[in-house]
Amino acid sequence: MSSSDLWRLSATDLTTRTKSGEITARDAVSSALDRMNSVNPELNAVVEDLGAEALARADALDRARDDGESTGPLHGVPVTIKINVDQKGHATSNGVPALKDLIAPDDAPLVANLQSAGAVVIGRTNTPEFSFRADTDNPLHGRTFNPWGRHISPGGSSGGAGSAVMAGIGALAHGNDIGGSLRFPAAANGAVTVKPGLGRVPAWNPSQKAERGMLAQAMSVQGLITRTAADLHLAMPTMIAPDPRDPFHVPLPWRGDHPNGPVKVAFTKNTFEYDLHPEVDAALDAARDALTDAGYDLHEVEPPNVYECGRAGYRALMGEVWTLMKQDIEAYGSDTIRAVFDGYFREFPPFLEKDLLEMMAKRSHYAREWSLFLSKYPLVLTPFLPRPFFGPDRDTEGSNGIHEALGSAVYSYSMNFIGQPAGCIPTRLADLPNGPQPVSVQLVGPRWREDLIVDAMQAIEDRVGTMCLPLWDRMG
Repeated sequence: MSSSDLWRLSATDLTTRTKSGEITARDAVSSALDRMNSVNPELNAVVEDLGAEALARADALDRARDDGESTGPLHGVPVTIKINVDQKGHATSNGVPALKDLIAPDDAPLVANLQSAGAVVIGRTNTPEFSFRADTDNPLHGRTFNPWGRHISPGGSSGGAGSAVMAGIGALAHGNDIGGSLRFPAAANGAVTVKPGLGRVPAWNPSQKAERGMLAQAMSVQGLITRTAADLHLAMPTMIAPDPRDPFHVPLPWRGDHPNGPVKVAFTKNTFEYDLHPEVDAALDAARDALTDAGYDLHEVEPPNVYECGRAGYRALMGEVWTLMKQDIEAYGSDTIRAVFDGYFREFPPFLEKDLLEMMAKRSHYAREWSLFLSKYPLVLTPFLPRPFFGPDRDTEGSNGIHEALGSAVYSYSMNFIGQPAGCIPTRLADLPNGPQPVSVQLVGPRWREDLIVDAMQAIEDRVGTMCLPLWDRMG
């Protein structure tokens, strides 16, 4: 492989070469930057180019290796960071023009962890205003596009991250997820991700002026979007390294005990009041068959009711947003984001005051139901969305748009409400009237066992392949 094509390598393959000295960190970073310069003008996935400082850091890593210093597990791997997380000296704008000059005084824990492991940040990726849409557009940086074509939204809120990593701009892309913001972009772009469970990845923004609401703290997590499941096994141990600035971080190892015998997997196609699209049906069958072929023990059985849990949880979150964020949204948000939130409040009537406190208390009831179920079936294979991913601005098209784009995603935000880890992986490339697009499924696992989810996603990937290769053939 020529040095100009190194951007095609997974993080796992790349580190094998950088750590052995076969290639330099500068080689790896230069190739990713060249790819960014080539494709990003059409995508607008990366909205702050950090090429100059990335090359300087790569050179420093190369000198350290030449001097005999030990290399980190992510030595020379190009990564991107979402613009709603602090990176020292750069704006944490969150897609809001009023925050364009909010310069971070220090790195957030995950940025520090990635860089300590030898990763090189090459750019910062786009997000919608306040990082609170299933699509990615804002008045500060504009719209991000999906590399599969403009007929598909790139997802949100980590839409820049998903678009970038699948287009070959960095091998790892940071994102975060309060209701699906890692999994929506993974599904939209054909990437792979695992939403960590509560407390798994240390989180805090040194630039923040106040602590977040309790539900935001309980539902929001930091993670990575990748092109392969193996890269999650490589990089997530770095992400979960402890940081004392997050007092609720749980310092457990990435790998848990190896299962004795075949892992039991509960399997459902239930999409509640939403019609199951034939392409999603086929994607679920592909995942089921791949897991069965890999030796997993599949059982068609219904898990606890995610519709009730998810709708209750998102109504509670909207109650907290109404109470703590609505004033800022009205003061600093665009007409578009204000209209989107009006749609959210209609779709998910906020629990307020006593009702909000009671629903926050009931969260443990839903979590206990899932904990008991997962003690019998350590993995659960579910739909992610009932239909292939929607087009750009679907969530601005009135109540029907909100209902399809976010209302139907109960398998997504239910897992945030109870703090359960959940992975998303593409299993089918659908040939639809507007063009090809990936279709993904979700895997839920026990608390602290993201590794079991990633193992299963790797087993699926070994049989159905990755989506980046047909995408790159299409992009040219």
